[in-house]
Amino acid sequence: MSDIYRRPDLARQMARQLLHPGVLDEGLRSGLFLSGLRRIGKTTFVLNDLIPALEELGALVIYVDLWSDTQRSPSTLILAAVKKALADLESPGSAVTRRLRRLTGADVSALGFKFGFKLDSLGEPGGATLAQALGEVVDQARTDVVLIVDEVQHAITSDEGNQMLLALKAARDAINPRPDTPGHFLFVGTGSHRALVGELTARRNQAFTGATSVAYPVLGKPYVDHLLERLAAEGVTALPSPEVAMKAFQTLGNRPEEMIRALRQLHFHLPPGSNPDEHLPVIANTLRSAAADLELVKLEQLGGLATAIFDRIASAEGDARGLFSAEAAAGYSRALGREVKVEEAQPLVNELMASNLIMRKGHGLYGVTDPFVQEMWSERKSLEGKL
Repeated sequence: MSDIYRRPDLARQMARQLLHPGVLDEGLRSGLFLSGLRRIGKTTFVLNDLIPALEELGALVIYVDLWSDTQRSPSTLILAAVKKALADLESPGSAVTRRLRRLTGADVSALGFKFGFKLDSLGEPGGATLAQALGEVVDQARTDVVLIVDEVQHAITSDEGNQMLLALKAARDAINPRPDTPGHFLFVGTGSHRALVGELTARRNQAFTGATSVAYPVLGKPYVDHLLERLAAEGVTALPSPEVAMKAFQTLGNRPEEMIRALRQLHFHLPPGSNPDEHLPVIANTLRSAAADLELVKLEQLGGLATAIFDRIASAEGDARGLFSAEAAAGYSRALGREVKVEEAQPLVNELMASNLIMRKGHGLYGVTDPFVQEMWSERKSLEGKL
């Protein structure tokens, strides 16, 4: 039995809606944005189910994860992924070129794709635009090109990232409305911050305003049943009931890794003769708190001022602003019991962003990167206030 829980039916349905939309799905060609908390299986689904399903229907898929290298700008990562895909197309022996020939019958010479621009200059001043480059790919491959950007909300943390989204929108608008286009350019973004992902399609100043934004369909009872079946097949006998296991999974935020960790603890630490249904909920609640601790330990290592800054951001209603104001410095001073100067905050804000604890949402605007961590922080503050 595979250790990866596959969702082929969901992937095929989503791929058909994207590539061969019915009347009610035509809006997906404006862009599709999937949001859900971290570690609930979005990337696993995209890599193991959705991309293969899209490729089976003949699409050329380009994938990039904006969290793969937080030291590089989102626009740089996206442009690098596009350049790599185009470089593969120029090679007649590459797997992607052979597959496109087989699935689409693309008229590609023995020398591979021949682009009317220099690849090195793509996206550079005086070079080809993304609209020109992706348009040539669609026309030569005679198929759809799908760009999937994981953790897409990071693209709006800088002016450069916003400009990249505008360039991708320009590519969509240049390719898709053509009456005889042999394919379309489709943009799919996934993100772990639901509010920010929603803003990408709801705010008028965003490139993909009006695109479709939906919650990622989290794993549910079939996944939990799958886990219990695997454990039973391996000879594990002290198993929780499906109902209790499902409630534990929900307590853990529908996160597969945390559920496996909970079942592992149950297996190795359940006292002889004890009821698994009584112990699993306790384990799940403990691990739920521990999951946030993994992130918050980074905060503790950065010290008291970083904690005070994080608290200001996590406690804000909506976006946090004024982190470098005199009023903010006075608040930091009260929290630390010493005078804090405004200029002390900037390096620590940079450290918090480098640690993926916070993110810049706009000029002077900040938010907590992971809503789950923010939720746990608020719960703990509330408990401390009652003591």
